[in-house]
Amino acid sequence: MKASPRIAVIDYGMGNLRSVTKAVEAAGGDVHVVTQPDELSGYDGVILPGVGALADCVSALRSSGMDAGVRSWIAADRPFLGVCLGLQALFDFSEEAATTGLGIFPGRVVRFKLPPEFKVPHMGWNTVRFEQPDSALVAGLPQEGEAFYFVHSYYCVPTDPALVLAECDYGLKFTAAIARGRCFATQFHPEKSQTKGIQIYRNFVTVAAKR
Repeated sequence: MKASPRIAVIDYGMGNLRSVTKAVEAAGGDVHVVTQPDELSGYDGVILPGVGALADCVSALRSSGMDAGVRSWIAADRPFLGVCLGLQALFDFSEEAATTGLGIFPGRVVRFKLPPEFKVPHMGWNTVRFEQPDSALVAGLPQEGEAFYFVHSYYCVPTDPALVLAECDYGLKFTAAIARGRCFATQFHPEKSQTKGIQIYRNFVTVAAKR
C-alpha cells in the first residue's frame, strides 16, 4: 500500500492549525506541524494557513526564517497551498498596517471600499468562478456556482491577471484564489467549507503525491 503524501503545515503562532490539519487528514494527507525552515525537507507538500493580522504573520515568518523557506519551496515549484493570510503574504505589499509582504508574486493587498450595504469584513459563504477550470486544485468542482467560506477585510490584486485561479463577487470582483505551477493559494477557508473544501485539500494532496 502506497504511503500517504507527507504534508507540512507551517505554525508561526497564529494559524488555525487544528481545523486545517484535521481537514488535510480527512483528505488523505499525512500531516505534520512545522515551525522552522529546515523542517520542510522530506515533505511532499507545504500549507501556510492563517487568520489575524498580516503584519504579525509576515513578521513571525521572517523571525523564524520561514519566509526564505517558503520562497525556496515555491521557486522549486514544489506543491504549496496558502490559505487566507497564506495567500496575502505572498504579494509585495498590503494596505493593512502598510505591510511589506514576501514578494513572491507582484501585486498588492487592498482593503474593501464598498457601499454601505456591503459589510466589511466579508464574512460567510459566497460563490466563486474558477478562471483556470483545468487546474489540478479544482478537479471535480464545477467552474462556477460553488460556495466557499470567507472571512476577510482585504483582498489581493495580482499584477499578472494570469495568476488568478478564482474570482468572487462582493460589491466588486476580487481574486478568491491564485495558481501558478504547483503553487496555489485561496482567500477562502477550505477547512470551513464542508465537502467542497475537503475536495480542495484532497486535490492538493493528490498534487503532492505526484513527485
